[in-house]
Amino acid sequence: MRKRAILAALFLGVTALAARAVVRVDVKTLDRDRVLAAAAEYLAEKPVTLTAFPTARNPGGPHDYFSDSDYFWPDPKNPEGPYVQRDGQSNPANFTAHRHALIRMSLWVPALTSAWKLTGEEKFSAQAVAHLRAWFVDEATRMNPNLQYSQAVRNKYTGRCYGIIDTLHLVEVARSIELLREGQQLAPRDDAGLRQWFTAYVQWLRESEFGKKEGAGGNNHETCYWLQVGMFARMLGDQALVAEARQHFKEKLLPMMDANGGFPRELKRTKPYGYSLFQLDQIVMVAKVLSTPEDNLFAYTTPDGRNLRQALAFMYPFVQDKAQWLARPGTQPDVMYWENWPVRSCAWLYGGEAYGEQKYLELWQRLNANPKVMEVLRNLPIRQPVLWE
Repeated sequence: MRKRAILAALFLGVTALAARAVVRVDVKTLDRDRVLAAAAEYLAEKPVTLTAFPTARNPGGPHDYFSDSDYFWPDPKNPEGPYVQRDGQSNPANFTAHRHALIRMSLWVPALTSAWKLTGEEKFSAQAVAHLRAWFVDEATRMNPNLQYSQAVRNKYTGRCYGIIDTLHLVEVARSIELLREGQQLAPRDDAGLRQWFTAYVQWLRESEFGKKEGAGGNNHETCYWLQVGMFARMLGDQALVAEARQHFKEKLLPMMDANGGFPRELKRTKPYGYSLFQLDQIVMVAKVLSTPEDNLFAYTTPDGRNLRQALAFMYPFVQDKAQWLARPGTQPDVMYWENWPVRSCAWLYGGEAYGEQKYLELWQRLNANPKVMEVLRNLPIRQPVLWE
């Protein structure tokens, strides 16, 4: 009798776990109005690439992406000398026009592609393809496939490896390309041009000194690098590189986390709350992009016991109730943009679905899905869950 009761309890436990594992959000229904409203607005937006924003400070040509490093300011002791760093404090006088143009495109293309996916209306897919063609195919307006001149420091560096994070916004663009290709919305010339651009860019990421350094940075930059490499490789069908990215997640990205689920390198910054949310989002997205039924990265635990479940559990109380973050000993508000976080981010959606955590899914639905502050958008590159269904 006792044995039968134990077996019954085990059965009920397994059944309960199975039920939790299929908890999901009907994203297509929930996000439909939001997506279609944005796409209707973006239909009127003509393609505008970086060639529309020349600057004499760009060491390259009109097709080369250029940006200044955010946290660098004139040195009061040497105003004409190299700029100096103020961590977490963005200098509004720095050149960001190329970055903002890229972010706008990364808003438009995924929203238009999502609208096409929801409705089947080719006016949306055609406009998404027009932007893709302008940025990556047409000789007159395309961007060169490198970031050699990104995050420059005035009077010191013409570019730095850290600028590779700027193309994190191409992750959802690459997903859009996958869907448009599958739906036969890409003309052969456009498809070939897109493949050529992303193949060249991945080669630069993998072989350039900037790319090699960024891919081993030990913080959110390394995570963002491998999210890009993994997604671009997936879009290109490079399974060997996808497998390498998956292994890097296991061996290098998860070990960035401490035993409590926090990310020490992010917690030491002057914007630890924003950086912790950003890092969590991107590492969860690496798992979303690279997981397979045979190798589910959400289920992976390092030999010393670290996994994504712990990372989500660490941050959840501080997103659920932001005041708890400041209750931690020695914690101050982020030096900038403290009041603008949290917003609706992918970690809670995909973590909730992966672990059957209804409270994560409810949190995701409560958060602001349409932030307007550019710095928040810059740190929220995954905005269209319809693309990932």
